Amino acid sequence: MPLRWFVRGDLDGLVGLFIDNLLLLFLILSLVPPVCGIPVEIVVSHILPAAALSILVGNLFYAWQGRRLALRTGRTDVTALPFGINTVSLMAYLFLIMGPLWQKTHDADLVWSAGIFACWVGGILELLGAFLADPLRRWLPRAALLAPLAGIALTFIAMPFVFKIYANPAIALFPMLLVLFAYAGKIRLPRGIPAGLAAILLGTLVAWTLHRFGLAPTPPPAPTSSLGFYLPHPAFDKLFAFFQREGAGAFFSVIFPMALFNVIGSLQNLESAEAAGDRYATRSSLSVNGLSTLLAAFLGSPFPTTIYIGHPGWKAMGARTGYSTVNGILLALICLSGATGLVLRFIPLEVTLGILLWVGIVITAQAFSDTPAKHALAVAVGLIPCLAGWAALIVETTVRSAGSSLSLVATQSSGDLVISGLFALSQGFLLSSILLAAMVAFVIDHRFLAAASVALVSAALSSLGLIHGVTLTPEGAQALTGWWVCPSFTLAYIATSVVLFGLFFLHRNNPREAAHP
Repeated sequence: MPLRWFVRGDLDGLVGLFIDNLLLLFLILSLVPPVCGIPVEIVVSHILPAAALSILVGNLFYAWQGRRLALRTGRTDVTALPFGINTVSLMAYLFLIMGPLWQKTHDADLVWSAGIFACWVGGILELLGAFLADPLRRWLPRAALLAPLAGIALTFIAMPFVFKIYANPAIALFPMLLVLFAYAGKIRLPRGIPAGLAAILLGTLVAWTLHRFGLAPTPPPAPTSSLGFYLPHPAFDKLFAFFQREGAGAFFSVIFPMALFNVIGSLQNLESAEAAGDRYATRSSLSVNGLSTLLAAFLGSPFPTTIYIGHPGWKAMGARTGYSTVNGILLALICLSGATGLVLRFIPLEVTLGILLWVGIVITAQAFSDTPAKHALAVAVGLIPCLAGWAALIVETTVRSAGSSLSLVATQSSGDLVISGLFALSQGFLLSSILLAAMVAFVIDHRFLAAASVALVSAALSSLGLIHGVTLTPEGAQALTGWWVCPSFTLAYIATSVVLFGLFFLHRNNPREAAHP
């Protein structure tokens, strides 16, 4: 049979993938100006076009890769890998790098440069990960890899949207419940209509009906600008300007875990695609993922791209390769023409939040369901630093809004709220989450030598300030980087490693330890 460019199933796949990507563009347009201070005009004319072009390049490659596999094998059922902006990295960069920097400096150009720097470094790490990440993935327990991801999903993705939904229940609660029921119950809608699309359409209809009869407040106008042709320009000047700033290395505690998750998540998605019948080359697939992220940063977007989860789902819908090509083209047209805000004027953002909430819930549940049952405790421990990171952001925002300072609140707070401990745990919390979950999982398996090695890594990172290195000042929480900046934490981790080494020698004849040297 001839290999067609677009089949009926591609339409179903296109709807799901396009809506997923479009929601993230909505989020960028809606959150970047208030959270990061970057003007709407910059978002529309530079950031969104850069993000769309990086998505287009990736979509075209994975569509070509799928057609190449189909032609080589003589099959007509090959499905391209789904691709788009990395949701978790988007939220992490917004709320852990760009947002806090805006609160401290109120320098929008500096904030934008910091985001580009994070995206560029993340892209380089992703590119290196195409060659180096697989051995690390095989060594680290899955609990250590999924716990931080679940922590980010539960706190920075799910909870803020829950608050927005319940602040505007008239138009947001109904579509959220539809999404939860349809996806959790695996309910198939008539004619195979995607549940997310149905929830958005029905939610939009309800919202405009309630607005028409005055039963719900009129939403504020969506951020938008005039239609035109917005072609992004190279942003190397911002990248190098920020790279030379003192303290830029402090962001590695966020960038490195996000890049690691991106690479490992992409590896898992490649395995999922292979299990569904489509075997793609690992190195080229991951390399293009990293190159697309580098392209985004080069053109001025702070947001990495990634291979999406769900290839078997798109394949079951009947999607092949056309859905990937058309998705990239449509997103590019919308962003290059400045029409993102125009679309958002007709689709209230609130009716789309249920889908993002579902993403956060699924990622959190996966951390427990996809790890061995005995490692559930390690996942739970790994959530604690993420909760601290989220709580620290709320505390700092509240204190600043009240016109006070963290250093003053820390001295006046009661024993129920230990501000210094909260911020010490929140600094580099993604790395702390990996390390704590790994140590607990290794100890559960009696792999004491591996646990001792992780404790030594924790000591090294704390001595450099990449974890726990923070001081509270009237201007807010300031990261500490250098050498031996957290001696108390460093010594504690060294002592832990000594004990674990002792347990290794004490139990060196244990068959479980012998099986995992």
